[in-house]
Amino acid sequence: MTQNKILCDIGFIGLGVMGKNLVLNLADNGYNIAAFDLSNEKVQAVISQDEVENTTNTPRVYGCSSCTELLSQLKAPHLIVLSVPAGAPVDQICENLIDAGILPDDIIIDTGNSLWIDTVAREKKYQSNFLLFSSAVSGGEVGARFGPSLMPSGSPYAWDRVKPIWEAIAAKVDTTTGKPIERTQPGQVITDGEPCATYIGPAGAGHYVKMVHNGIEYADMQIICEAYHVLKSGLNLNCDEIADIFAEWNNGPLDSYLMEISVEVLRHKSSDTNTPLVDLILDKAGQKGTGLWTAMSSLEVGCPAPTIAQAVYARSISSFKELRTQASSLFGSPQQVIVSKEEKQQVVEQLHDAMYCAKICAYAQGFQLMKLAAKEHGWTLNFASIAKIWRAGCIIRAAFLQSIAQAYERNEDLENLLLDDFFVKELNSRQQNWRKAICYATMQGVPIGALSSSLAYYDSIRSETLPANLLQGQRDYFGAHTFERIDKASGKKYHVEWSTNERKTILVDS
Repeated sequence: MTQNKILCDIGFIGLGVMGKNLVLNLADNGYNIAAFDLSNEKVQAVISQDEVENTTNTPRVYGCSSCTELLSQLKAPHLIVLSVPAGAPVDQICENLIDAGILPDDIIIDTGNSLWIDTVAREKKYQSNFLLFSSAVSGGEVGARFGPSLMPSGSPYAWDRVKPIWEAIAAKVDTTTGKPIERTQPGQVITDGEPCATYIGPAGAGHYVKMVHNGIEYADMQIICEAYHVLKSGLNLNCDEIADIFAEWNNGPLDSYLMEISVEVLRHKSSDTNTPLVDLILDKAGQKGTGLWTAMSSLEVGCPAPTIAQAVYARSISSFKELRTQASSLFGSPQQVIVSKEEKQQVVEQLHDAMYCAKICAYAQGFQLMKLAAKEHGWTLNFASIAKIWRAGCIIRAAFLQSIAQAYERNEDLENLLLDDFFVKELNSRQQNWRKAICYATMQGVPIGALSSSLAYYDSIRSETLPANLLQGQRDYFGAHTFERIDKASGKKYHVEWSTNERKTILVDS
């Protein structure tokens, strides 16, 4: 299958949607690629597309029929990028490359959505065979083609070799405005701007950060969908009216890629019925697991992330379509609140602020989770840099990530994003509208799990005293789990002898 014997810069295995577009992105940036996939059709497809888009009249992508041929086509030391499904397929390719003669100084980059603990184990497993380097990729098909956000981690030596390549293909941000520099045409290369690629840390750190990115993505999407639901079912607006509102919101602090595409989805009409396509899409949401992984990790490290968890639950409950259909015929709706045109506008404004506040909380949860995980695993994460590489290329790219980056530049030890002066001001000025929007949605019977759990999170954070004192009393009563006292020295544990008539409080050795 090989066209000729030119030695290529990079080997690439896995030519699905992401892989194919990453190959073309690499080619645009001056790299020759030896490409392999189990599907010969996919190999030929990327070669054909390169021939169409290539303006140099010199082949940039060379097809290979095996791992052995791919290695023979590469300059040494070999650099090979994998874009294959997470799990067993990654290990299978690694074993195939070992059989093909890969060397200890060669680098294999896993760009799939691998679970971060698998990446840690995989690096150790293959350390005598080659250098496994991981790099999470966000941005979907378009991002892969014209500039993704890249979250690499692993050997610093490997990063030194990978860095110029990754910075070349990554999305770019204007250093003055903090806004993305658009690249939309094949062959277009952007050499200025700040690349959305930064070294995250040791093995697994990059995939962990990408996992949290996806958890925030779940929350962000759910927040938008709940606003849509309130506007549609609570205010009886049609899809075009909602799209107009979202488009207006996208010119302010809610400016984001997810808002932008939501407008497009809402405006799109079905070709066969000329009705809004979104009204014809079955309301059962899918998920691939990264949001679940994030929620599970938050529980494991003891980090409250209710907005992210609620977004996962919302997708789960959507899958019970038959149950929901049955329940809808059994339970009555609350008495509808009738509002005037002026009151509708007030609800829209309140909902805008509720979305913005909930969004801040979702990001605060994600960044605190990364902070606690970094402490647990001995990573040194630069949160300002992470916020910066999410400003372009990735799915959660949003204007207010610039404010997050600035918050961590002001205080790199910031315990929680909500404590930054900028976000304190934003939340203080908008919390009343946030509460009113939730009251309205609740009275209309519209489920708003992400918006309301975000408010509960905010109210918990700002509460100096929580009812956990009663909870600890309960735990001590049935399980002798002990408690501390506010009038005694910190760290001292006490227990009440609940089963005795005297019920003495005793000091327990800590």
